[in-house]
Amino acid sequence: MRLVVAFGLVAALATMTTGALAFREARNGVLKQSQDTVIAQLRAQVGRLAPDLTYPPSRQSLRQFAVDVARAEPAATWRVLVRYKGIAETSAPGDPFDALTPAVREAVDASQATVFQRVRDGGRTSLLVGMSVVFAGPTGGIPVLSGVQVFLTVPQTGEQTSVDALVTAVERAMVPALGAAVLLALFAARGVLRPVRALRRATRSIAEGRLDTRLDVNGSDELADLSHTFNETAAALEQSVAELRAMEARARRFVADVSHELRTPLAAMSAVTDLLDEEAGHLDPDTATAVRLISEETVKLARLVEDLMEVSRFDAGAAVLHLDEIDLAESIRRTLASRGWSDEVETALPGPDALRGRVDPRRLDVVVANLVGNALRHGARPVRIGLSAGVPAEGAPADVPAVASVIVEVTDSGPGIPADVLPYVFERFYKSDSARTRTEGSGLGLSITEENVRMHGGTIRAANRPEGGAVFTVELPLRRDESESGGSS
Repeated sequence: MRLVVAFGLVAALATMTTGALAFREARNGVLKQSQDTVIAQLRAQVGRLAPDLTYPPSRQSLRQFAVDVARAEPAATWRVLVRYKGIAETSAPGDPFDALTPAVREAVDASQATVFQRVRDGGRTSLLVGMSVVFAGPTGGIPVLSGVQVFLTVPQTGEQTSVDALVTAVERAMVPALGAAVLLALFAARGVLRPVRALRRATRSIAEGRLDTRLDVNGSDELADLSHTFNETAAALEQSVAELRAMEARARRFVADVSHELRTPLAAMSAVTDLLDEEAGHLDPDTATAVRLISEETVKLARLVEDLMEVSRFDAGAAVLHLDEIDLAESIRRTLASRGWSDEVETALPGPDALRGRVDPRRLDVVVANLVGNALRHGARPVRIGLSAGVPAEGAPADVPAVASVIVEVTDSGPGIPADVLPYVFERFYKSDSARTRTEGSGLGLSITEENVRMHGGTIRAANRPEGGAVFTVELPLRRDESESGGSS
């Protein structure tokens, strides 16, 4: 639209300028021709009648002279005024001859040349001509003024009609010229914008993941070159993404294979370390310490392998939910009790069956255990976990205590999470201290927690409390229809 409007404005300006110049030249030509014709006729008539004028002329002879000059125009449109010193007579009796201007009168008084001026007379344009009658000097010398002055006014009705016709012709020519300019602008805009629109659609298609999108290259102009460059870029991007996806798939497969292969030897190592733990009391102190160290590292390695197996299931899309309607508060209590945290963690949980929902009990246990374990390891006591109702369910009756979601909140009293670490706490293997090469956890706990929350359709947030310490907030939607039960893994 901007291109069409700009093209139209340029065309309108060019058309109006051309029309105005053509109109001015034509108008000047018409008026000049009319003016020259009138002046020539006036001079000829005065030159023919002046020798018969008696001098000094009487009022009667001046009146007759004016009438004879006016008869030079067959259409009787001339009005003539003849002056001689203080006497003035017109061709029409009682004609005030208001068209005579001081400028023309003064010019005739001061010069022997014929002068003219266009004036407005009675709402119409008239040509006013003034001249002095002169006699030839002795032996062809300098002409001698006779003192007789002739003034003529003639309406330019015919000329005005011609000028009006010119204006009409110019106006009629401008409309089709502007229409043609707009059509040309539309064709030009379409020719320019068609490949641009195709490029926009192709770019949007690339952004939506269809990396095999290509443009048709037509011609050899700049737009064709742009289309060719786009196709080369898209091909390079598709190849790079394909390579990255293949590398990612190989990496996931490698992690899954390694984790799976490590489970069997780790199971044997765990059995051996369990046996050694039982006999550690009968060993010398150095050997007992080594045995306990091996046992702890084996447990950590086994936990890491289990976490890697879980992550590989998430990446492969093989993780599914096994939903069951449970008492959420009781599930959290069992999680704390099974890990011996009941006395270490403060709870703010509702009573039995106050909040029930369809969740995956195993994955809810993982979420709670990872968050509480993270708070105990990296925060400071007291660690507190709370469970509360979230947003009320839409359309729930006022007398039915139904909720659409529940909120699990885990807080600690430690130093909190550094501001530059907060955006990355849920990333895999992220360490806020790059120099810290070993941790008590696998570095995957919070990432697995986020994936489990997301599978339930919930959200998890990490923040710092104003009074100190970190707070992790999990919001889970409550599913209550049986149709949403999960499959088996």
